[in-house]
Amino acid sequence: MTPTTLCRFVGAVASWLYDTQGAAPGDSVVLGRDGRRGGELLHQTASAQLRACGFNVINLGVAMTPTVGVAVCERHAAGGLVITASHNPAQWNGAKAITRDGRAPTPMSAQTIVDSFHDGRSPHVSVEALGTMDADGAATHSHVARVLDALDAVTPIEQIKAKHFHVAVDSVNASGSAGARLLLEALGCELTHLNANDTGDFPHPPEPTCEHLSGAGGLCDAVRERRCDVGFAQDPDADRLAIIDEQGAYIGEEHTLVFATQALLAAQSDPASATLAANLSTSRMIDDVAAIFGARVRRTPVGETHVAQALHDHDGLVGGEGNGGVIWPCVVLIRDSLGAMALTLARMTSAGQTVSQLVGQTPCYSIVKRKTPIAEDQADLAVEAIAAHWSGANVDRQDGVRIDLPQDRAWLHVRASNTEPILRLVAEAPSEAIANGLVDEAERTLRLTL
Repeated sequence: MTPTTLCRFVGAVASWLYDTQGAAPGDSVVLGRDGRRGGELLHQTASAQLRACGFNVINLGVAMTPTVGVAVCERHAAGGLVITASHNPAQWNGAKAITRDGRAPTPMSAQTIVDSFHDGRSPHVSVEALGTMDADGAATHSHVARVLDALDAVTPIEQIKAKHFHVAVDSVNASGSAGARLLLEALGCELTHLNANDTGDFPHPPEPTCEHLSGAGGLCDAVRERRCDVGFAQDPDADRLAIIDEQGAYIGEEHTLVFATQALLAAQSDPASATLAANLSTSRMIDDVAAIFGARVRRTPVGETHVAQALHDHDGLVGGEGNGGVIWPCVVLIRDSLGAMALTLARMTSAGQTVSQLVGQTPCYSIVKRKTPIAEDQADLAVEAIAAHWSGANVDRQDGVRIDLPQDRAWLHVRASNTEPILRLVAEAPSEAIANGLVDEAERTLRLTL
């Protein structure tokens, strides 16, 4: 990701905004970055290119991806752009476009941007029409205020404050630091804040996995040693949240969406009318929770944009993915770690239970993930083979193929990677042995077919 490459991409985004999103010269575009090294240089590059294309830049500086989405909506901007490589290591960087309604572009819009990038389209304007740049230092406060307003209708904030939760947070020295601090202080929490600046100097690999949070002096240790009630881990652009229980145990990112869903459904006057959304590779725990309340789960292809689209189209209550990403539409149609923190604390408050107790009350499953190399022209053949092998099961063909085995409380999802010449195989079942057995059977089927 060089300045030259980024200029081409920003030009493509500008073309998309003008040609298909109804933007006009002089409209605003919100710009933020996740804090990592090299990001400031690319941020300046993106700002210059947006201005050269006739847009007025609202500069948030270091900001969470969902904060950019909130700012786009509140400032009635034409769109947004975030300089971020999300959970990827420090040597990487990238850029995310955001629509005027504060979410990821649809697959069709994304393809339009990619095509414009390859065509080198860049709608530069005359010197008289060059855009301006203004800073917005209040965007994080606005984001937190939006979360608090939504939260108060779920569990009164005063009830959460009365718990005096002690919370440990690892913000990985990136964009989530300020928002996490503001939110948790507003909720009356005692805060142990690890890696709390926004320098982008990651103290460990930034993806919030068990391996990265369990090292000496890490978040798991901090929760145990400080006797915290819960630990939260953000990724660099703070759209994902992993949770550590009060014993310092990493409970897995799949539970983040479960806790958020439980908190919201329990607060509904008519939960049976609620619609939830999750992608095909997300744990069936959300289905178990929905069944208790009579709610409906809509499954989507993998990718945040598909979940956000389902929530938008069906007036969904909440949705997300099994990577710790929670989308709370009344805040923003982007995965948001602040909303996930707030809803987790709401769930702990309303249930009057610890994190480990909440986990213990949720049906337990094991997820197995593997990948296998495949020639580019064999992906469709592989998917057809899996669908034929399990033809008697419930088959979903939205994204590769997902096989549901309700009698076994198990499922298998096989899909081609969007970035590598591989197939991704994911299975979930009540035991690791059953999940491994499903993946083994799928691999045997593929060997016989390809």
